[in-house]
Amino acid sequence: MIEMVIDARRKDLGGFEVGRVLPFHARRMVGPFIFLDQMGPAAFAPGAEAINVRPHPHIGLSTLTYLFEGEIMHRDNTGATQAVRPGEVNWMTAGKGIVHSERTDPLKKATGGPMHGMQAWIALPEESEEVDPSFHHHGESDQPAYENGGLFARLVAGEAYGARAAVPVSSPLFYVHWELAEGVRTAPPPGKGAGGYSERALYVAKGEIEVGDRTFHEGQMIVLEPAAEPTIKALKASSVMVLGGEPVGPRIIWWNFVHSKQERIDQAKADWKAGRMTLPTEDDVEFIPLPDTPSTPEPAPGPTAAGVKVEPTHPV
Repeated sequence: MIEMVIDARRKDLGGFEVGRVLPFHARRMVGPFIFLDQMGPAAFAPGAEAINVRPHPHIGLSTLTYLFEGEIMHRDNTGATQAVRPGEVNWMTAGKGIVHSERTDPLKKATGGPMHGMQAWIALPEESEEVDPSFHHHGESDQPAYENGGLFARLVAGEAYGARAAVPVSSPLFYVHWELAEGVRTAPPPGKGAGGYSERALYVAKGEIEVGDRTFHEGQMIVLEPAAEPTIKALKASSVMVLGGEPVGPRIIWWNFVHSKQERIDQAKADWKAGRMTLPTEDDVEFIPLPDTPSTPEPAPGPTAAGVKVEPTHPV
């Protein structure tokens, strides 16, 4: 039933912890999901630094920012400036290249407050890796939701349970947010054996759940076997992200760059180092320089059984 369990690797960024889930040395991707971080939970004091990610580049992927609490201001070089708040989605497609920043608005920083959310990277299929960059913001009304008997489910992106979210995905996938009251039972979208998705996983962002006869807690990802059709039980009030889809093929990650071709990664590195990628108009005073050797969440990056080579990757 369970193929693998991945524990988030927590890193203190100075009063704010991030838990890196994907990529993992033994499991680089789940469907097209190639990167997954849990941000927080944290409570920032008034005037604290909060979120302050300077402009940086991406290619070959889409990013999805989704919050349980707090607010993050996104700016990019397509001209988009957009805050994302709980229950909303910021979906950015890098394609052939985009530059963006993520910061806490100064007014929010002055008052302080909570921060808790998820950031995912979704690898684009090869035919979409070089599309023009774009940004889309979606409110709660764009995401189908269901609530009954202590279960709240929101389809954040993709297709599941007979519904489709408005986020413009490029390959078959699903991303669902569950809020479960204690004792509630539910099930993920069907797997390959039942005509569903080839790869699926559950990530416990808060609380404790039971899958089969095993118990899992906050900070754990449960990767399901393709034919598994488990019932999930909440042992206490829990927040769970359910995700998966169809594989898009081998990918390379280097810092913030994702692509199927090494030469394209090398070109992106050269472009950023030479200043050929434009900064956001409203956030062009500073940027993150190209690192000589980016930090990596895993020892010995390289080929894996999933056919994905992961070079040292984005630290935040």
